[in-house]
Amino acid sequence: MPSKEAPLSPRTDNNRQNSRLEQRSDGTESSNSAGSVGPVPKAPLIALPEPDLQLSQDSEWCLVKRGTEWRQIRFHDYHEIYKIPGLYEKIFYRVLKCDSPAEIRLQLQAELEKHGVDPLTMRALDVGAGNGMVAEQLTQMKIPFIVGIDIIPEARSAALRDRPTAYDHYYVLDLTDLDTQENEQLQEHRFNCMTCVAALGFGDIPAAAFSQAVALVEPAGWLAFNIKAEFLKKGEKSEFSNLISRAVESGAIEILSQRRYVHRLATDGQPLEYVAIIARKRGELSEFLPSAKPVR
Repeated sequence: MPSKEAPLSPRTDNNRQNSRLEQRSDGTESSNSAGSVGPVPKAPLIALPEPDLQLSQDSEWCLVKRGTEWRQIRFHDYHEIYKIPGLYEKIFYRVLKCDSPAEIRLQLQAELEKHGVDPLTMRALDVGAGNGMVAEQLTQMKIPFIVGIDIIPEARSAALRDRPTAYDHYYVLDLTDLDTQENEQLQEHRFNCMTCVAALGFGDIPAAAFSQAVALVEPAGWLAFNIKAEFLKKGEKSEFSNLISRAVESGAIEILSQRRYVHRLATDGQPLEYVAIIARKRGELSEFLPSAKPVR
């Protein structure tokens, strides 16, 4: 089977600080705020649609200048965004003020402190890892072992380019279609924490993939994720909403805290509200799916 992972740069406290938090003079951008996105290449010019063009969240787009030409890129075409250094950070963090990775970190950190858990004991699985924004926040918590998973090869390439020390391992895998070898390799990491930020509810990570990610976490492990607030409304019929509600009702997930907050701005300037959830795993979620695909 061809390898889906290549060696990453070693993660140590020193190289994490040096690679992310120093002031740069090499044409990259840097920030030292609580919601820091770290040093990233300077991104191209972008232009948002007119504010009166009210787009649904899964159809938002912007224009990106490449050379002398402008090109339209849809926000959910992540494979295109990740190919352009610095573009993801510029769109979502510098222009649309996304705050979700920092929000998840602060909530998770607060719950660990409340329960007397040392972050140094955490072994985290970051699902929908993208180019390492969440791993950067977990590193600020001093979590020593972080593994990323994304289904998009361009995401892993962007993480290696932009944050080469963010992950101990980074896999390009479809969690809904793991073979036995892939599943065993992931189980060997003995995850006791799973994060999934800004990736649920629009089909980017289906309910079955989230269920499989939870299955990779040891009993009583920590779950930190967010979801658009409207997907958790009473009466919502989406597959993910149904999965979470049934898991909570059955006790398979014990929610410790949840907070409604502004995830980012929409292209028309309106706030997009999400709910950040910190929970503990108390059981498996596969029984709450319409049909479960077995590991090959």
